[in-house]
Formats: sequence, C-alpha cells, structure tokens
Amino acid sequence: MSGQDGGKPYDPETEGAQMAFDGRMSYGDYLQLDSILGAQKPRSSAHDEMLFIIQHQTSELWMRLAVYEIRAARDAIRDDRLSQSFKMLSRVARIFEQLNSAWDVLRTMTPSEYTRFRDDLGQSSGFQSYQYREIEYLLGNRNRAMLRPHAHRPEISALLEAELARPSLYDEALRLLARSGIAVPEEVLARDVSQPHQPHDGVTDAWREVYGDPDRHWPLYELAEKLVDFEDYFRRWRFNHVTTVERVIGFKRGTGGTGGVSYLRNMLAVELFPELWRVRTVL
Repeated sequence: MSGQDGGKPYDPETEGAQMAFDGRMSYGDYLQLDSILGAQKPRSSAHDEMLFIIQHQTSELWMRLAVYEIRAARDAIRDDRLSQSFKMLSRVARIFEQLNSAWDVLRTMTPSEYTRFRDDLGQSSGFQSYQYREIEYLLGNRNRAMLRPHAHRPEISALLEAELARPSLYDEALRLLARSGIAVPEEVLARDVSQPHQPHDGVTDAWREVYGDPDRHWPLYELAEKLVDFEDYFRRWRFNHVTTVERVIGFKRGTGGTGGVSYLRNMLAVELFPELWRVRTVL
C-alpha cells in the first residue's frame, strides 16, 4: 500500500519511531506477552476451547484489577480520602461493565460445541476462582464455607483468611458514617467482621439520614451512589453468568459439582450493600 509521500510506503522511522530493540525494552517485553499469549493450552482439538480459555483468562485479568482497585478504595475510605475512593469505585463499576460484555462473546458458543471439550475440564469450575472469592470477601459476602475449594493451596487460603480478618469495603463505609456524625448501631460497628454483614434497620436509618439531606451530607451521599452503581453492575454480571450457563449447558450440574444454574441463581439473591437498597423504600 502506498503512502502520501510520492507513493512511497510509510516508514515510521522517518518520524523518530524506534525500530531496533536489541537489548532494549519493547512493547512485548513490558507486557510480558510471551507469557500471556503462551498461556492458552487447549486439552482437546475442539475449535471453541480457545474461546473458553481466553474468556476465563481475560476475566481473571479484569478481576485482578478489580481486587487492586477495591482494596485501594477501602483504604481511601478508611483514611477519609473520599475523592480518591470515588474514582476507584467508578473504575471498578466499569470493570464489571467489561466483564458483562465478555458474556456476549462466550454466548456465541453453542451447547454442541461446548460438549466437544467439556469432559476435558475435569473438575475445574469458575466457582473455584480465588480472585472472585477475594472480591466477594472484600465487598462483605463472607461465606467461610467457600474457603474449602482452596485448601490445597496454603498461600491462597492464607490470603483469603487474612481478608476475612479485615473490615470489608462496606464495613469501612459504615465506620465512615459514624465518624461523620451519623448514628450507626454499635453492634454493627463492633461486629465480628469475618462474618457476613446482616441487614439492620439502624443502618437503613443511617442511610436515610444521608439521602434525606444530600446537600448537607454530599460526600456520603456520593459514596452511597458509587456503591449502588457498582452493585448494579455486579448484579448484572451475575445475571448474565446465569443466563449464559443456562444457554450453553441447560440444567446440567457444573463441572465442579455445583448445581450449575441452580447454584448461580442462589447467588443472585445475595445483596452486598443491603441497606442501600432498602433505604429507597423508606424515603
């Protein structure tokens, strides 16, 4: 293809582009693309197994970033750096928007195409994702039973146990309410943070005070909406997961032994920030 300079092909070196990388860092070096692009190891000859692998590997990469941002947002809320936390929480919501879009690609795989390699997965299953478990623990959905799939990896078990010992993102949001002069029940603030947060009318009342006078409590009001925005995207991700699985395998049991669709539907009922949804009814 000819360029605009007298029909000669465009040469980026004429504009100063680096063209020689012997002993210098290149794009591929910086991103470690050899490792990333060499990590796809299909176990069958089925054409669609590559799609399945890349779908899940890229999801894990996005979850890696989500964990990074949620941790940082929690630290920022704990330290009263709300402006920074807003940026991080907005980014996490957009990450889950990307994860939602990924289901559209996986849904191009039909049931007959999946069955050609499903047996090659063995007992591996998405519910064994330790990063997804870490996200749930960071947000406050703290089910200790879900530690068991990671018992064979002591370093991962230790990471998740350490997370259970820390206040969740929502715990830090409620502590911020209390520091800001909003009445939060003491039994909520002093609870065992390793256990799931239980909805409490007193917490709903605290958020009602914030929503009842947004101008007076604007930073807290904005935080509340950032949390709701994120959970909205998170719920959509869960719903898309359910519908994708049902579309591809129907009501078969999952490869990891779960009920498949029935297990995922139970997950739809889990609320991360329950009082932020209940407050809408009582306003």
